[in-house]
Amino acid sequence: MSVPTGTRKTYDELLTRAKSMAVIRSTALVVNWDSETYMPPRGIGIRSEQLAMLDLMAHRELMDPKFVKLLAAIESDRNAKSFNFAERRNLQLLRRAYDETAKVPEKLVMELARQQTLAVGAWKKAKAAKDYSLFKADLSKNIILKKELAGILMAVKGSKSDYDALIDGFEPGVTSEKISKVFADMKAGLIRVKNKIETSGTKPDLSLLHHRVTIAAQKRISKALTDSIGFEIAGENSGGRLDESEHPFTNGYYDDVRITTHYYPERFATSMFSVLHEAGHALYEQNIPAGWIYQPVGSSSSYGVHESQSRFVENIIGRSPEYLSHMLPKLRRLGGKGFAGIKLPDFILAVNNVEGSKIRTEADEVTYGLHVIIRFEMEKAIFDGKADVDDLPSLWNEKYSKYLGMDIQDDSEGLMQDIHWSGGMFGYFPSYALGNIYGGMFLGKMNKDIPDWKTSVRKGNFAPVKDWLVANVHSKGDLYDPVDLVREVTGKDLSIEPFITYLDTKFGDIYGF
Repeated sequence: MSVPTGTRKTYDELLTRAKSMAVIRSTALVVNWDSETYMPPRGIGIRSEQLAMLDLMAHRELMDPKFVKLLAAIESDRNAKSFNFAERRNLQLLRRAYDETAKVPEKLVMELARQQTLAVGAWKKAKAAKDYSLFKADLSKNIILKKELAGILMAVKGSKSDYDALIDGFEPGVTSEKISKVFADMKAGLIRVKNKIETSGTKPDLSLLHHRVTIAAQKRISKALTDSIGFEIAGENSGGRLDESEHPFTNGYYDDVRITTHYYPERFATSMFSVLHEAGHALYEQNIPAGWIYQPVGSSSSYGVHESQSRFVENIIGRSPEYLSHMLPKLRRLGGKGFAGIKLPDFILAVNNVEGSKIRTEADEVTYGLHVIIRFEMEKAIFDGKADVDDLPSLWNEKYSKYLGMDIQDDSEGLMQDIHWSGGMFGYFPSYALGNIYGGMFLGKMNKDIPDWKTSVRKGNFAPVKDWLVANVHSKGDLYDPVDLVREVTGKDLSIEPFITYLDTKFGDIYGF
């Protein structure tokens, strides 16, 4: 059934408004990228005002009475039932965006954007100085503002708690109660696998991961890594960049997606796998259908689904024996003396070493989930009013000792290791572990659809895997909320078992249990 001209005109006008918002927000991404890469230190004050103004502009676009009138008109138009699924989803997402914005005052929008930018600057200085006191005041302001925002969103979303309202912003439809149940099952599964590894008697030689590899050599390796999975960062037709920052990240939109890494001469694997991780994010951004650009559906389903794609490329592919067997000759050629004498079995075992770690971004696939559980429990405590900024360092250290057996020496390797809280991203951390769970379910389906994918990867052909991810995940954009997307792709409800089965099988082969 065709859509009447008048109804179509209203819809097109709404999409024009949506485009304005998308352009503003994508501009803010580039400005924020510059803040983390090339902005001079003294620029932080001006930058906080610039980002605050861009957030305000996007907010005002959404609150414009003409937009509100158009949205109400099409929702009351019975002919709107003739729209296709993607068009109806656009309307649903625009309504959700408006409802969640309407009650947020402009002053709070500006304060949040301004304060988060300033807090990131304070975090960088505090982390470098290993002095939490330099960050504590800005962190406290972030929490106060986020609690104010969460209180507003809680009423709009019908959430049971402030923290649930924040989580929903990253994982629509997912609650802290649901996460707690899934994480309990995940924790039990991870401990089972971890115990098998520890009793296997197999011990990696980790010294080979600390051979000195110059930063110049690591940059060459980074280019080889991005090339290997089809993320172009050079040439006339490239749509990506790779730069350096304190904490690796990805941002961008469609044909302009930028990733960063951080190089350590004696820890080349840290950058190697962060590049693969961020490139996984980038592939997702660049392979959402081009025809959906500037539309609400032309974005990712959730941050957890985004993390499923980054960790899929980093771990399921990047740490696989097949990928490593293909890449090691290139690493020897590009990395110089740092890779001399490294044998493939030793390399596979070393990069898949499983043991407690102080740093989340360097954690192995098995213990990584415990890092996320710690952050989830701490955020929940913060927003339940059970922990304040003075308590956080000691609470963090206690949990790292209890869950991972780690003795934290200073707050830079403790609660200041991540950028997220300085950027006000409370509620984001669960997405990392949920991403692993989503990824495990996607892998289960991919194994059935293309059972010989490992043979292709061993030969240096990533295309079958990439094509599968594009067809099954990337191409769906934001047509579905995350749990619904998983069901759409796999035909199954959310479950931890596929991810645990993957770990059990992979590490059983590597460690011989």
